[in-house]
Amino acid sequence: MTDFAKTKSLFHLPEGVIYLDGNSLGPLPKSVPARLAATATDEWGEMLITGWNRAGWMEMPRKVGDRIARLIGAEPGSVVMGDTLSIKVYQALASALEMNPDRRVILSDTGNFPSDLYIADGLVRSLGRGYELRTVTPEDVEAAIDESVAVTLITEVDYRTGRKHDMKKLTAKAHAAGALTVWDLAHSAGALPVHLADCGADFAVGCTYKYLNSGPGGPAFIYVAPRHAEAARPALSGWLGHESPFAFDLDYRPGRGIERMRVGTPPILQLAALDAAMDVWDLTTMEEVRARSIELTEHFIARVEATCPSLTLASPRDPEGRGSQVSFRHPEGYAIMQALIARGVIGDFRAPDTLRFGFTPLYIGLEEVNGAVEILAEIMGKALWDRPEYKVKARVT
Repeated sequence: MTDFAKTKSLFHLPEGVIYLDGNSLGPLPKSVPARLAATATDEWGEMLITGWNRAGWMEMPRKVGDRIARLIGAEPGSVVMGDTLSIKVYQALASALEMNPDRRVILSDTGNFPSDLYIADGLVRSLGRGYELRTVTPEDVEAAIDESVAVTLITEVDYRTGRKHDMKKLTAKAHAAGALTVWDLAHSAGALPVHLADCGADFAVGCTYKYLNSGPGGPAFIYVAPRHAEAARPALSGWLGHESPFAFDLDYRPGRGIERMRVGTPPILQLAALDAAMDVWDLTTMEEVRARSIELTEHFIARVEATCPSLTLASPRDPEGRGSQVSFRHPEGYAIMQALIARGVIGDFRAPDTLRFGFTPLYIGLEEVNGAVEILAEIMGKALWDRPEYKVKARVT
């Protein structure tokens, strides 16, 4: 059984702060600064360029990818790290479209993260030739999967409301219709159990700076089902995705399996931070994290609805239908969130009216939940959010 008091002790959490924004940026694991210092000083400093061989830098994208694979139900050797989530979305979509050449439709939903839709829209514009990005409401995705769809692009957990798609059901529907699937796990990896292999997913992508705590700008990951590993052609034919990068062959030959999805030089310092951050997952299981997450979110919803009647629940009420976040709506949501942050409760805001709160059991417990609700109730009861300085929009909300 997980000792969540022990896992909490492994994170640096500023005094007087209740941090409910790990769904946007995870806090600093205490082991990371020392790991970064060692990587910078002992490896980069002393080994210089020989660190690529002596320190195992070249293998880190696969090594760390295998650690993440365990959390997302992926087969060993099917996940590799590097680049940004946007690049990985592009890679997965482009490969899937090429594997289904007689179809032209990417199906997504209007609740998807805008960046995914931007990438898909840019890709179909570049391809031309009748390619189309088709979006429907989240509730209509299943019915919209038909024989015209080449690939579905679905984020498992909605970034605004926490609404959770049924990966197994939608993947089965897509395959029955002859479509491939790309799953975005940005709000799933490290938040709830994911079963890519069991669900038969074709491709998946995700970021690591949220629930996996790799730090701002941490590298993304991509999953390719082993059955597609030798068939998926990488649209971004990067040097490190080549079969023999140091042969300096002018003709591109894709690497074996997931190696072909590597693009640029791996960010070694960020990978070192992520590798250190992943150690906490050796102390728990995703099933135990999920059970505690549901306990915390259910308690939060009940307390907020009892004390803040002007806030409207935006997340699904059924805990099995949402991720590890809870969202409430209010016309003055931005100002309310700024008032909370000023009093040490950090969540975030998503336009036009949504307050988001993330619950990470690794470092959040009932004490923090109760403290946050108490402060929120005071802000709402006394209208403490109604101050000019709380209504000035910052660049990051």
